[in-house]
Amino acid sequence: MDAAESSRGAAGARKKSWRSELVLAYQSLGVVYGEVVTSPLYVYKSAFAGGDIEHSEGNEEIYGVLSLVFWTLTLITLLKYVLVVLRADDDGEGGTFALYSLICRRVGAGLLPGAGDDLKGQRGGAALPPASSVRTALQQRRELQWLLLLFALLGTSMVIGDGVLTPAVSVLSAVSGLKLSMVDEQHQYVLLPVTCVILVGLFALQHYGTHRVGFLFAPIICLWLLCISIIGVYNIIYWNPHVYKALSPYYMYRFLQKTQYGGWMSLGGILLCVTGSEAMYADLGHFSQSSIKLAFTMVVYPSLILAYMGQAAYISRHHSFEKNHHIGFYVSVPEKIRWPVLGIAILAAVVGSQAVITVHGQIYIPEINWILMLLCLALTIGFRDTKHMANAQGLAVITVMIVTTCLMSLVIILCWNKNIVFALSFLLFFGAIEAIYFSASLVKFHEGAWVPIILSFIFLMVMCVWHYGTAKKYEFDVENKVSISWLLNLGPSLGIVRVRGIGLIHTDLISGIPAIFSHFVTNLPAFHQVLVFLCIKSVSVPHVQPEERFLVGRIGLRQYSLYRVVVRYGYRDVQQDSLEFEKTLVSSIAEFIRSGDSDLNGHLDGSDSPYEKLSVISKGLPFQKDGEPEASPESSTPTETNPKLVSSKSRRVRFVLPENAQMNSEVRSELQELTEAREAGMTFIMGRSYMRAKSGSSMIKRIAINFIYEFLMRNSRSPAYAANVPHVSTLEVGMVCQV
Repeated sequence: MDAAESSRGAAGARKKSWRSELVLAYQSLGVVYGEVVTSPLYVYKSAFAGGDIEHSEGNEEIYGVLSLVFWTLTLITLLKYVLVVLRADDDGEGGTFALYSLICRRVGAGLLPGAGDDLKGQRGGAALPPASSVRTALQQRRELQWLLLLFALLGTSMVIGDGVLTPAVSVLSAVSGLKLSMVDEQHQYVLLPVTCVILVGLFALQHYGTHRVGFLFAPIICLWLLCISIIGVYNIIYWNPHVYKALSPYYMYRFLQKTQYGGWMSLGGILLCVTGSEAMYADLGHFSQSSIKLAFTMVVYPSLILAYMGQAAYISRHHSFEKNHHIGFYVSVPEKIRWPVLGIAILAAVVGSQAVITVHGQIYIPEINWILMLLCLALTIGFRDTKHMANAQGLAVITVMIVTTCLMSLVIILCWNKNIVFALSFLLFFGAIEAIYFSASLVKFHEGAWVPIILSFIFLMVMCVWHYGTAKKYEFDVENKVSISWLLNLGPSLGIVRVRGIGLIHTDLISGIPAIFSHFVTNLPAFHQVLVFLCIKSVSVPHVQPEERFLVGRIGLRQYSLYRVVVRYGYRDVQQDSLEFEKTLVSSIAEFIRSGDSDLNGHLDGSDSPYEKLSVISKGLPFQKDGEPEASPESSTPTETNPKLVSSKSRRVRFVLPENAQMNSEVRSELQELTEAREAGMTFIMGRSYMRAKSGSSMIKRIAINFIYEFLMRNSRSPAYAANVPHVSTLEVGMVCQV
């Protein structure tokens, strides 16, 4: 009986698991595949529009293009991404930076401050595998670490460039169906305004977030896939049932043999059939591997093949096109259903563009959103057709793929511990295919391919200057920090007047006293009764578990009331707002005081971690105000009301102790002092560093530090927890840093 019940329970769990995977696969259609499923709108048009190849009576060109599309989609998207790259997740996250983070953490050779910090209990804290020549070279040679970082930043820059180009190409291609329904040249006065209106509306919707309209994405993409599949099957049966023969690689050979240089040049347009493939990997954090694989292999891939075959079948029986750029998706759509298909195509293009510029779970930043919109509109108005924009998009897409291939080959060696033969085989096979497409895209530099190069150069320069300036600022802070012994020699009062309240001093240091604090007390010898040196640390994992986020330590003896708190966030974590952050911070310090150093698990010291004598606080000590129900401060979900931090003088605060808790008089006195300080209010002391290059520095360094980095610093956002702090609770201390 027990065995039968166990068997039924296991079967029910498997059924529930498959049901969950099917739901995720359905949802992924609207988020992940919006870009790749709209590529049939412009692939054939881009391949023939450049004039590199002509559609002839023998159909060698259209059959060759179909064969190339089929094998490119199969080898790059299906074989490379679905079967191999999706397995290289960084704690469930994907994308170019996830690969870089995974490599750096396993090798221990990151250039980003804090990128190599291990997290106890996280996969990044595992022991490093046995040394290899590749790992040793990355660990010892600084120039290789810089090359790896620049390579990752290049891929990230090209992804941003693709985010600018994709909405313009997709929407303009979808709207181009109006040409076939207008007489003479009327479309010249309609297409561009309609496209711009749709793009403005698309970016304006970002303010509301995808969660409000995201439920419509999957049905729209499903309807679009059903539409192109039915049209494809109809065209195959009605026009050319033997078009399936063109899937043979032999037709690629015949195509290249006949067209030669022109055929090679047309590869830049054919390449667009795999645009959006990188999104499958980049959006891995929102869905499971199996759901993404299931959706692509069972739905997306067959639908795309039928769509491309149907277009080729129609084109192979029609040779009376006025111009090559008239060859495209809409000519193969039966005239009776052209208007409904046009509407569905526009909706699908909007969804595809939405998937590129924002994903569910990401943060909406108005400035970035409007900058992307202006760039997108500028390209649309400047080029006015998809030919040049498609060339630009092709170069951006293939560059990202090459970066992924190179980083993936390192993952195979360093993270999967496979033989170098496997890594070289992966690199040479896919690298050779992508290098051919890259060369075909690069030669079209004067025909639009210069756009992603210029955009990526600007983005890359900004990211490099930001990294360089941040690293120099960190070096300055480390070199000029004040020793703890100096501070403790001042005595419990620190040689200054201690006033009621909590002083929260933000610093990038995880040890020592920041120079900005000594600068402050030298000029104004007074400070709060409780001092907290706060360090917000970004670590090279996607997410940090809430129970591992806060590390608390004591500086000096109890009577000094000095604490150090390190708060760790992953690169995909959303930081708490001011009110929630304050609650969690104070409760973590209270739990540290109550438990004592020896009673806490996860104690870290200088021998095992860069954090000195800090303890991991898995759960803070709850507290409540008089007249309020008990509430735990552990919630880490940001609220949407953006509450302001207010003084707590009007209501007393008490900590809720566990049952049967026993405390000595020192602990009770320290908690009482923290309670009184919390009631008096908290002041955020923010350092404002003015970066200046040292005299005698090179011209490039002076421009980078004095102008570019300073401009970025002035216009960058404050930490999320400080964004909503009232001005009366904030104190900014300025200091000039000569680097």
